[in-house]
Amino acid sequence: MIITIVCDVLGKENNGTTVAAMNLINAMKKFGHEVRVLCGNESHRGEEGYYVTHEYRFIPPLSAYIAKVGVELSAPDKKVINEALQGADAVHIMTPFILGNAALRSARKMKIPVTAGFHCQAENVTSHFHLMDVKVANNLIYKAMYDLFYKDVDCIHYPTQFIRDIFESHVGKTEGVVISNGVSSMFCRNRKEKPDSFLGRFVILTSGRYGKEKSQHILLEAVKMSKHENDIQVILAGQGPLHDKLEKTGAALTNPPVMKLFERAELVNVINYSDLYVHAAEVDLEAIACLEAIACGLVPVIAESPKCATKKFALSENNLFRVNDPASLASKIDYWIEHDEARKQAEISYQKYAQQFRLENCMRQMEQMIINCARQCATERYMSC
Repeated sequence: MIITIVCDVLGKENNGTTVAAMNLINAMKKFGHEVRVLCGNESHRGEEGYYVTHEYRFIPPLSAYIAKVGVELSAPDKKVINEALQGADAVHIMTPFILGNAALRSARKMKIPVTAGFHCQAENVTSHFHLMDVKVANNLIYKAMYDLFYKDVDCIHYPTQFIRDIFESHVGKTEGVVISNGVSSMFCRNRKEKPDSFLGRFVILTSGRYGKEKSQHILLEAVKMSKHENDIQVILAGQGPLHDKLEKTGAALTNPPVMKLFERAELVNVINYSDLYVHAAEVDLEAIACLEAIACGLVPVIAESPKCATKKFALSENNLFRVNDPASLASKIDYWIEHDEARKQAEISYQKYAQQFRLENCMRQMEQMIINCARQCATERYMSC
């Protein structure tokens, strides 16, 4: 098949959407399909199979903020879009943003089957305007996403049943399938020695964009409250607009946090010398970063948030803490520090648990979703003749 994959965001692999996109692109190529990638990222211009528009240019204040977030959004270009879609058997759109929306309209005119991913919660948008906890605002975002985009898609890919249930509670029943984004085989157990500067310390890792809904400050506050504060080293793997604020909060710790965006191979090493993973996010529809840590056998402690799917990864009550409650998190951190044997047993359990999320299996399901959609649409066109 010829599959066109449309990516509004495709830069550094510093966010779950880009990681999911690259995994899908590479997998479909590996499975023997001709893959065309429509995006606006200049680094791919001239690369075989890539159809590049250009980066969307916002007004200066907004451009500066977008840069801090660490993503680049793509702008539409009708000529490039048509070139990428011409002759395609199916189109898969990663996100319902500017380029994705334009590609959907063109695909509809060209009668090409369209599948689309659901990788953005309403709170990912409203949190930037300090409206994350305003139900009316989130409801409007979900309804706009449906009316302006998803109602015209043949099949929606939901990474979790959690986000499907939330979306359908706002817009009604949809055509879709639930398939995990999956975890690459590079994320596996291979314990590493800690850097010399970390020897003797209990290393706690968290990974993700420095954003309000990710709640990294809760981890820093919890460590400050821990009975073992002097012996803890926090690593905040990522980047984002709250860097300076988190750095200031972390400066109060005996061992200030390491704040860095790691390359993928380097992140695997960091996971494999860490002792505990904390997922404090209040909003997350799958949390691939947490799954990557779990796949390496790292025991997680996860916020029990009603807006976060990640809590389903908890295998015991000691893997959960009350959302936005540093004292609750501190008690769980202390538990795992003080119960080394229990942590080692949990590491084995999590390695086994993570096998269901292996990338190869998930990508085969994605391939089947796209094939089924193309076949069904072809049958419907034939029946209407």
